[in-house]
Amino acid sequence: MEKNIGFIGLGAMGYGMAANVRQKMDPSGILYINDVYRPSCEKFKAEFSAVGPVEILDSAKSIAEKAQTIVSIVPTGNNVRDVYLDPSTGVIAARPSADSSQNSQRLYLECSTIDVATAKDVVAQLKDAGMGSYVDTPVSGGKPAADKGTLSFLIGAPEAHEGVELDPIAKRLRVVAGYMGAADKAFFCGKAGNGLGAKICNNYLSCTILLANCEAMAFGRRLGLDKHLLHKVVHNSTGQNFMADHVAPVPGVVPHAPSSNGYKPGFKAQMLVKDVGLGVDAARSVGITPSIGDAAMKVYQKAGVDEMCIDRDGSVVYRWLGGPED
Repeated sequence: MEKNIGFIGLGAMGYGMAANVRQKMDPSGILYINDVYRPSCEKFKAEFSAVGPVEILDSAKSIAEKAQTIVSIVPTGNNVRDVYLDPSTGVIAARPSADSSQNSQRLYLECSTIDVATAKDVVAQLKDAGMGSYVDTPVSGGKPAADKGTLSFLIGAPEAHEGVELDPIAKRLRVVAGYMGAADKAFFCGKAGNGLGAKICNNYLSCTILLANCEAMAFGRRLGLDKHLLHKVVHNSTGQNFMADHVAPVPGVVPHAPSSNGYKPGFKAQMLVKDVGLGVDAARSVGITPSIGDAAMKVYQKAGVDEMCIDRDGSVVYRWLGGPED
């Protein structure tokens, strides 16, 4: 596997992911980076050049011409199209892969949470253009896991059957995902789009459960229940859930939760509409009525544009609903 790597998108998640790549990849390999906000690239280069070579490039096209393995994570499906399909600056504008073998052709790990249809379209266009293998590899775990290198990877590709050596693409996917995620959290979901399908289902659950936590804690506090007691009851009863344990919406209950740290975003409130919306659309596309998602969307569409919530963690919806702060 060629030792140089490209990384596109140094946002809240991408910065930590790229940091782990630079620290765990071949020390002599070059990490090529690109982001629409150049100061993020300059900050990253200043912080991590002592670990190994870091070079800033001005486009996805330039990244693709320098590295055979590329990781990207950007906010929306339209951003993904820009990165990969822009005829002037996108990956598709680069030279085609020089070698068609799976060991040395370009491999793209696209980690954004977007719709399945967009991912499949990008897969097809890059394949037709001879640009290598694009694999949807959305991640789960939020900024803390991105920083620690313990993300889950949901991979839209097959893994070799038990007892059979991994094919070159699967092997490369596992190695690169391993720079950013836990070894036991790389899930090969079968085919293009399936990684995103799994991520959309997971996010539908986490985002709607978050709202249920916010509502329950808000009215529980208004009923006069002590916040620590109520959280303890939920944790030890049938309402227990990951979001309550780690993204508790009431400040001062869980020390590492965003709410206890000024609602510093792990996941920005205005992004909840996008992620729940992806689940709502996916459900309808296969004939399932997303009743919980529809209800959550009505709340998140209003909260996501409120000054109280913008650029703060999604758990701040608890305060928007009227939950007491103390």
